[in-house]
Amino acid sequence: MPTPVDAVLFDLDDTLCRYRRSSAAVLEAAFERAGYDPLFDPTAYYDRYDDYLATSSSIGELREQCFAELAADAGFDRQAGVAVAAAFAEERDQRAVDPLPGVPDVLQMLTDDYRLGLVTNGDPAMQREKLAALELTDAFETAVYAGYDTAPKPDPEPFEVALEALETTSDRAVYVGNSLSSDVAGAQAAGMRSVWVPASPDAVRESTPNQKPVRRLESLADIHSVDWLSHDQSD
Repeated sequence: MPTPVDAVLFDLDDTLCRYRRSSAAVLEAAFERAGYDPLFDPTAYYDRYDDYLATSSSIGELREQCFAELAADAGFDRQAGVAVAAAFAEERDQRAVDPLPGVPDVLQMLTDDYRLGLVTNGDPAMQREKLAALELTDAFETAVYAGYDTAPKPDPEPFEVALEALETTSDRAVYVGNSLSSDVAGAQAAGMRSVWVPASPDAVRESTPNQKPVRRLESLADIHSVDWLSHDQSD
Protein backbone atom coordinates (compact mmCIF):
# COMPACT_ATOMS: atom_id res chain seq x y z
CA MET A 1 0.00 0.00 0.00
CA PRO A 2 1.41 3.44 -0.89
CA THR A 3 2.56 5.69 1.95
CA PRO A 4 -0.13 8.19 3.01
CA VAL A 5 0.30 11.73 1.72
CA ASP A 6 0.63 14.73 4.04
CA ALA A 7 1.81 17.42 1.57
CA VAL A 8 0.72 18.54 -1.89
CA LEU A 9 2.99 20.79 -3.97
CA PHE A 10 2.03 22.70 -7.11
CA ASP A 11 3.53 24.23 -10.21
CA LEU A 12 2.21 27.73 -11.00
CA ASP A 13 2.16 28.63 -14.72
CA ASP A 14 -0.41 26.68 -16.76
CA THR A 15 -1.21 24.60 -13.69
CA LEU A 16 -2.82 27.17 -11.39
CA CYS A 17 -3.00 30.15 -13.73
CA ARG A 18 -2.60 31.32 -17.30
CA TYR A 19 -1.68 34.66 -18.85
CA ARG A 20 -4.54 36.49 -20.53
CA ARG A 21 -2.22 37.21 -23.45
CA SER A 22 -0.04 34.42 -24.77
CA SER A 23 3.72 34.87 -24.99
CA ALA A 24 3.38 34.70 -28.77
CA ALA A 25 0.96 37.65 -28.77
CA VAL A 26 3.19 39.66 -26.43
CA LEU A 27 6.25 38.90 -28.55
CA GLU A 28 4.45 40.04 -31.69
CA ALA A 29 3.59 43.32 -29.96
CA ALA A 30 7.19 43.64 -28.71
CA PHE A 31 8.60 43.35 -32.24
CA GLU A 32 6.23 46.08 -33.37
CA ARG A 33 7.00 48.30 -30.36
CA ALA A 34 10.76 47.92 -30.91
CA GLY A 35 10.39 48.65 -34.64
CA TYR A 36 11.50 45.30 -36.01
CA ASP A 37 9.98 42.69 -38.22
CA PRO A 38 9.87 39.35 -36.34
CA LEU A 39 13.48 38.32 -35.68
CA PHE A 40 12.64 34.79 -34.54
CA ASP A 41 9.68 32.51 -34.00
CA PRO A 42 7.96 32.41 -30.58
CA THR A 43 8.62 28.67 -30.34
CA ALA A 44 12.36 29.42 -30.33
CA TYR A 45 11.84 31.45 -27.14
CA TYR A 46 9.85 28.64 -25.51
CA ASP A 47 12.47 26.07 -26.48
CA ARG A 48 15.39 28.09 -25.12
CA TYR A 49 13.80 29.66 -22.01
CA ASP A 50 14.97 27.05 -19.53
CA ASP A 51 18.55 27.25 -20.82
CA TYR A 52 18.95 30.69 -19.23
CA LEU A 53 17.34 30.09 -15.84
CA ALA A 54 20.60 29.13 -14.16
CA THR A 55 22.63 32.02 -15.64
CA SER A 56 20.25 34.96 -15.18
CA SER A 57 19.38 36.88 -12.03
CA SER A 58 15.99 38.16 -13.21
CA ILE A 59 13.41 37.56 -15.91
CA GLY A 60 14.58 40.75 -17.64
CA GLU A 61 18.16 39.50 -17.81
CA LEU A 62 16.96 36.10 -18.99
CA ARG A 63 15.05 37.63 -21.89
CA GLU A 64 17.96 39.88 -22.83
CA GLN A 65 20.32 36.92 -22.99
CA CYS A 66 17.83 34.70 -24.80
CA PHE A 67 16.58 37.27 -27.32
CA ALA A 68 20.09 38.53 -28.09
CA GLU A 69 21.27 35.02 -28.91
CA LEU A 70 18.15 34.18 -30.90
CA ALA A 71 18.60 37.36 -32.93
CA ALA A 72 22.27 36.55 -33.54
CA ASP A 73 21.41 32.98 -34.55
CA ALA A 74 18.99 34.41 -37.12
CA GLY A 75 21.67 36.72 -38.55
CA PHE A 76 20.63 39.97 -36.83
CA ASP A 77 22.51 42.24 -34.45
CA ARG A 78 22.40 41.13 -30.81
CA GLN A 79 21.25 44.62 -29.78
CA ALA A 80 18.09 44.11 -31.81
CA GLY A 81 17.28 41.19 -29.52
CA VAL A 82 18.03 43.31 -26.45
CA ALA A 83 15.65 46.02 -27.72
CA VAL A 84 12.89 43.46 -28.27
CA ALA A 85 13.44 42.09 -24.75
CA ALA A 86 12.92 45.59 -23.32
CA ALA A 87 9.76 46.03 -25.38
CA PHE A 88 8.51 42.62 -24.24
CA ALA A 89 8.90 43.70 -20.60
CA GLU A 90 6.84 46.82 -21.31
CA GLU A 91 4.10 44.77 -22.98
CA ARG A 92 3.91 41.96 -20.41
CA ASP A 93 1.71 42.59 -17.37
CA GLN A 94 2.54 39.93 -14.79
CA ARG A 95 -0.72 40.58 -12.96
CA ALA A 96 -2.83 39.90 -16.07
CA VAL A 97 -3.39 36.25 -15.19
CA ASP A 98 -6.50 34.21 -14.54
CA PRO A 99 -6.88 31.14 -12.33
CA LEU A 100 -7.55 27.90 -14.14
CA PRO A 101 -10.89 26.17 -13.48
CA GLY A 102 -11.36 24.99 -9.93
CA VAL A 103 -8.17 26.50 -8.49
CA PRO A 104 -9.52 28.44 -5.48
CA ASP A 105 -11.87 25.60 -4.50
CA VAL A 106 -9.17 22.94 -4.91
CA LEU A 107 -6.69 24.78 -2.71
CA GLN A 108 -9.33 25.44 -0.09
CA MET A 109 -10.35 21.78 -0.12
CA LEU A 110 -6.79 20.51 0.27
CA THR A 111 -5.60 22.96 2.91
CA ASP A 112 -7.68 21.28 5.63
CA ASP A 113 -5.88 17.96 5.24
CA TYR A 114 -2.51 18.66 3.60
CA ARG A 115 0.39 21.06 3.88
CA LEU A 116 0.64 23.00 0.64
CA GLY A 117 3.73 24.18 -1.22
CA LEU A 118 4.67 25.82 -4.51
CA VAL A 119 7.63 24.89 -6.73
CA THR A 120 7.80 27.04 -9.85
CA ASN A 121 10.45 27.87 -12.43
CA GLY A 122 10.51 31.65 -12.58
CA ASP A 123 11.78 34.98 -11.33
CA PRO A 124 10.57 35.44 -7.72
CA ALA A 125 9.33 39.01 -8.29
CA MET A 126 7.42 37.96 -11.41
CA GLN A 127 5.83 34.92 -9.77
CA ARG A 128 4.90 36.83 -6.62
CA GLU A 129 3.03 39.37 -8.76
CA LYS A 130 0.97 36.55 -10.24
CA LEU A 131 0.23 35.10 -6.80
CA ALA A 132 -0.87 38.52 -5.57
CA ALA A 133 -3.15 39.02 -8.56
CA LEU A 134 -4.67 35.59 -7.95
CA GLU A 135 -5.04 36.31 -4.21
CA LEU A 136 -2.91 33.25 -3.49
CA THR A 137 -0.02 34.93 -1.70
CA ASP A 138 -0.90 33.17 1.56
CA ALA A 139 -2.12 29.91 0.04
CA PHE A 140 1.18 28.06 0.42
CA GLU A 141 3.35 27.38 3.44
CA THR A 142 6.44 27.54 1.29
CA ALA A 143 7.30 28.72 -2.22
CA VAL A 144 10.48 27.75 -4.07
CA TYR A 145 11.39 29.80 -7.15
CA ALA A 146 13.45 27.27 -9.08
CA GLY A 147 16.16 28.66 -11.31
CA TYR A 148 16.73 31.45 -8.76
CA ASP A 149 16.47 29.97 -5.24
CA THR A 150 17.73 26.63 -6.51
CA ALA A 151 18.57 24.81 -9.71
CA PRO A 152 15.62 24.86 -12.16
CA LYS A 153 13.18 21.99 -12.53
CA PRO A 154 13.53 19.14 -13.43
CA ASP A 155 16.52 19.09 -11.07
CA PRO A 156 15.36 17.48 -7.79
CA GLU A 157 16.83 20.32 -5.67
CA PRO A 158 13.79 22.66 -5.66
CA PHE A 159 11.51 19.78 -4.67
CA GLU A 160 13.87 18.73 -1.89
CA VAL A 161 14.04 22.30 -0.55
CA ALA A 162 10.23 22.51 -0.48
CA LEU A 163 9.90 19.14 1.23
CA GLU A 164 12.36 20.19 3.93
CA ALA A 165 10.41 23.42 4.53
CA LEU A 166 7.19 21.41 4.84
CA GLU A 167 8.87 18.97 7.23
CA THR A 168 7.97 15.95 5.15
CA THR A 169 9.62 13.40 2.90
CA SER A 170 9.32 12.60 -0.79
CA ASP A 171 7.31 9.42 -0.20
CA ARG A 172 4.67 11.43 1.68
CA ALA A 173 4.23 14.18 -0.91
CA VAL A 174 2.59 14.64 -4.31
CA TYR A 175 3.47 17.22 -6.94
CA VAL A 176 0.86 18.64 -9.36
CA GLY A 177 1.96 20.18 -12.65
CA ASN A 178 1.28 20.53 -16.35
CA SER A 179 4.71 19.70 -17.80
CA LEU A 180 6.00 16.19 -18.30
CA SER A 181 9.58 17.33 -18.87
CA SER A 182 9.94 19.62 -15.85
CA ASP A 183 7.10 18.78 -13.43
CA VAL A 184 6.61 15.04 -13.75
CA ALA A 185 10.27 14.32 -14.48
CA GLY A 186 11.43 16.60 -11.67
CA ALA A 187 9.06 15.11 -9.11
CA GLN A 188 10.12 11.65 -10.23
CA ALA A 189 13.80 12.58 -9.79
CA ALA A 190 13.03 13.73 -6.25
CA GLY A 191 11.21 10.48 -5.45
CA MET A 192 7.75 12.05 -5.34
CA ARG A 193 4.46 10.91 -6.80
CA SER A 194 3.05 13.28 -9.40
CA VAL A 195 -0.31 14.31 -10.80
CA TRP A 196 -0.17 15.53 -14.39
CA VAL A 197 -2.73 18.06 -15.67
CA PRO A 198 -1.75 18.50 -19.34
CA ALA A 199 -2.27 21.99 -20.74
CA SER A 200 -3.55 20.67 -24.08
CA PRO A 201 -4.46 17.46 -25.95
CA ASP A 202 -1.16 17.80 -27.84
CA ALA A 203 0.71 17.36 -24.57
CA VAL A 204 -0.96 13.99 -24.06
CA ARG A 205 0.05 12.83 -27.53
CA GLU A 206 3.64 13.90 -26.85
CA SER A 207 3.96 11.98 -23.57
CA THR A 208 6.69 9.41 -23.20
CA PRO A 209 6.77 6.13 -21.26
CA ASN A 210 9.64 7.21 -18.98
CA GLN A 211 7.67 10.20 -17.68
CA LYS A 212 5.06 8.37 -15.66
CA PRO A 213 2.71 10.41 -13.45
CA VAL A 214 0.73 8.69 -10.73
CA ARG A 215 -2.44 10.15 -12.21
CA ARG A 216 -3.45 12.21 -15.22
CA LEU A 217 -6.36 14.63 -14.84
CA GLU A 218 -8.32 16.51 -17.47
CA SER A 219 -8.68 19.48 -15.12
CA LEU A 220 -7.33 20.48 -11.74
CA ALA A 221 -10.95 20.63 -10.61
CA ASP A 222 -10.96 16.81 -10.86
CA ILE A 223 -8.35 16.41 -8.14
CA HIS A 224 -11.07 15.51 -5.66
CA SER A 225 -11.35 12.20 -7.52
CA VAL A 226 -7.78 11.17 -6.70
CA ASP A 227 -7.58 8.45 -4.10
CA TRP A 228 -4.07 9.01 -2.79
CA LEU A 229 -3.98 5.57 -1.21
CA SER A 230 -4.98 3.31 -4.08
CA HIS A 231 -3.68 4.74 -7.38
CA ASP A 232 -0.06 4.10 -8.23
CA GLN A 233 -0.24 4.09 -12.04
CA SER A 234 -1.49 6.68 -14.52
CA ASP A 235 -4.73 6.00 -16.39
